[in-house]
Amino acid sequence: MHTSTSLSIKVIHAPDARLRIKTKPVRKITPALLQTLKEMIKLTQTFNDPEGVGLAATQVGLEESFFVARLDSSSSARRARLHGSKQIPPSKPGQRKKRWQEYGKEFMAVINPKIITTSKATKTYFEGCLSVPTIWGEVKRHISIKVSYLDITGQNFTKTLKGIPAWIFQHEVDHLNGILFTQRVLQQKGKFYKFTGKDKTGTDMFEEMTL
Repeated sequence: MHTSTSLSIKVIHAPDARLRIKTKPVRKITPALLQTLKEMIKLTQTFNDPEGVGLAATQVGLEESFFVARLDSSSSARRARLHGSKQIPPSKPGQRKKRWQEYGKEFMAVINPKIITTSKATKTYFEGCLSVPTIWGEVKRHISIKVSYLDITGQNFTKTLKGIPAWIFQHEVDHLNGILFTQRVLQQKGKFYKFTGKDKTGTDMFEEMTL
C-alpha cells in the first residue's frame, strides 16, 4: 500500500526506459542532492505493505549514483512466501541492526557505491521492487560482500556486509547499473510470482507466474 504525498519526486515503474540507465558518479555533494535524499527517504516511508526498504536514484528518474535504504528489513524478510501449496522459507533477518552512517531514522544514504569483492556463497531471496509492483521472484545473491561508498558528508567507508544488508546493497547497486531484479530472475532461470491477496490470517498469498 502506498500513501500519497506532496513530494516533488515519485517512483517510476517498468517499462520506463529511465530504469535501464547506468548512472554516473556524484561529483559533488550539494544541498540539492541532500534535499533529494531526504525526499527519497520520505517517499520510501510511504510504502508499508509491502514495506519499502530501499530506493535508488534511477527509480525516481535521476541519473547519478546514490540510493537510500532502511536498515531494519526484518519485517520484509518475514513476509510469507508461497509456492503452490508450499511455503518458501523466508530469508532470516540479521541478528542485529547494522548501523551505517544514516540519514533519517532507520535509513542510510549511500553515494557512489561500489561492490569490491563478493563471497562465493550465495543465497536465494524472494525479491520484489517498488518499480515492479505485484511481481516477485527468486534471486540468487552473494551472502557477503565488501563495499565502499560515501556518506552525506563525503566521508568514504569500506565495509563488509552480510545477510540482509548485503542483499539490499546488491539490489540497489543493480538499479544504479540499469538492472532490474526481473532480469536477474531470467538470467538465473528462477521463478516469478504474482501477489494474489491475503488469506484470512492476513498472510500474503503468491502464485507462480511466467513473465
